[in-house]
Amino acid sequence: MGDAYWEVGKLNDREKALLTTWLIAQHQQGADWPKVTEGVLGYIKTKQSLPVPERADRLLRFIAGQGELAGKPYPIGDCNPALYAWSESTDKEELGYLVDYLLKKSWLDAITPAIVVVLGSYIIPYSARVTVDGHSHIADRLVNTDLTQAFVAMWFDPSMNEAYQQGIEPAISAAGYKALRIDQKLHNNKIDDEIIAEIRRSKFLVADFTQGPDGARGGVYYEAGFAHGLGLKVIFTCRKDAIDKVHFDTNHYNHVVWDTPAELLKGVKDRILAEFGQGPLLPNR
Repeated sequence: MGDAYWEVGKLNDREKALLTTWLIAQHQQGADWPKVTEGVLGYIKTKQSLPVPERADRLLRFIAGQGELAGKPYPIGDCNPALYAWSESTDKEELGYLVDYLLKKSWLDAITPAIVVVLGSYIIPYSARVTVDGHSHIADRLVNTDLTQAFVAMWFDPSMNEAYQQGIEPAISAAGYKALRIDQKLHNNKIDDEIIAEIRRSKFLVADFTQGPDGARGGVYYEAGFAHGLGLKVIFTCRKDAIDKVHFDTNHYNHVVWDTPAELLKGVKDRILAEFGQGPLLPNR
């Protein structure tokens, strides 16, 4: 952590919750030991809290992910620190509100209604389980309906043709998936609507943040952020000579840094296989 080690202790409770959300996102993208720098802390201080529905969804997904048995009760009353971390909560009042929100949505079901705990001003059951409706809600949020498709977000410049044709596209194909680059798809819809629709249909997204002298590619950042919001995995890549220009929003993720299309092909293929295994389009599986 370097010089930032002492600065973390100066964060207020809300900023610490935001930093925890950032760290969870880093782990989800494959960074085992994300580095917290002064730049990261400066970025955290500009961020706003996640919307309440998203915080509740994160809490629901965390509870659903505990244990291998469907319908297994989870002891909310133990106030596991992970409940605070995943819901970006700073105190019992916030956590109690979000649990109450999930109960009223019927996404959580009280298992021990006679045994309760007090979280702030909320009286909640000691243990609860995710309902069938709750699991359906989680599934609806995942939205990826085409388990073979990988959406590619990148700079559509002739200088990047080889990177796509000899790197990203064959890497995705070799891993058993099909690449979709929106500028290569024929459609009659508004381009922004088509991008959102195709990201929703995709299993994951490959985002290359290489930029030219005219600056960052705003569309790539938007598409990667939208995929993150849907809970889709994003594989980050960037050409070596542009990696120091990547914005705070993404430069702390584990990028596949490449110099040649061959390096890009290997890095993307290895990352896909590590994250998802062989895809359904891979012959002789």
